[in-house]
Amino acid sequence: MTTGIATATSGVASGQETAEFQALKERLQATWAAGNYDFFSRFMEPSAAEFLDAVGVRPGSELLDVACGSGQLALIAARRGARVHGTDIVPAWIEAARTRAASEGLPARFEVGDAEALPFEDARFDVTATIYGAMFAPRPELVASELVRVTRPGGTVAMANWTKEGFIGQMLGVIGKFVAPPGMPSPVLWGDETTVRERFGSLLTNLDLERVLYRFEYPFGPERVVEFFREHYGPVAVAFSKVAGEEREALRAALVTLWREHNQSLSPHRTVVESEYLQVIGTRA
Repeated sequence: MTTGIATATSGVASGQETAEFQALKERLQATWAAGNYDFFSRFMEPSAAEFLDAVGVRPGSELLDVACGSGQLALIAARRGARVHGTDIVPAWIEAARTRAASEGLPARFEVGDAEALPFEDARFDVTATIYGAMFAPRPELVASELVRVTRPGGTVAMANWTKEGFIGQMLGVIGKFVAPPGMPSPVLWGDETTVRERFGSLLTNLDLERVLYRFEYPFGPERVVEFFREHYGPVAVAFSKVAGEEREALRAALVTLWREHNQSLSPHRTVVESEYLQVIGTRA
């Protein structure tokens, strides 16, 4: 393990954080606990399967799913024969992941944990992956060092991160003024190639960065899609909870307009939108 990794994680491990930063963490946890991400993420499982195809996870390999939600990526990997662990800051989603694994008889293990201080020993995993998750942690330099730290030398670190230019990046821009904590770097910086290279530095070799399109597809129109996100996706649910009256209607109208403008379906009862993400795959040095 490099000195840079050890230094980056030592402050978090000791628990020496300010009350203000701890409050920020609690707000982030509450944001992701809002809604029903377990139900929401099931509509996104095709993208998780495509991501695993790109990473190339083999049967028998040991994989960690960071910011795993209710097991969106981890359970697919377990079905393919990987030995899977998952971790997330929201206890409810960890319980949901455990329930889903048990219902299928999958030997996947899940526990509450922070992407900035992963509860695993050094060089543990063949593959450490995160899909649309760890990008939302407030200290990206710790995320990068922790993803690398728990990966064995020669192992794979993989991320799927929404880009600023893509559809979800634009949607996050619409709601960001209502939910983004002050002083926190933009999550979509993880979708910028130059930033990703700077954050991993020499910790990863063979770093492959590719912009990929994910296809959102819902059997209802854009207006209902916005309600679906409000009911089930934490950041949107929290954004709506912070506004009322005309301001709430303005937020709703802005989101409906965004979905309508990007909808590729010709049917008013179906929504098809493509959103760009940055696929990050590298090898631990």
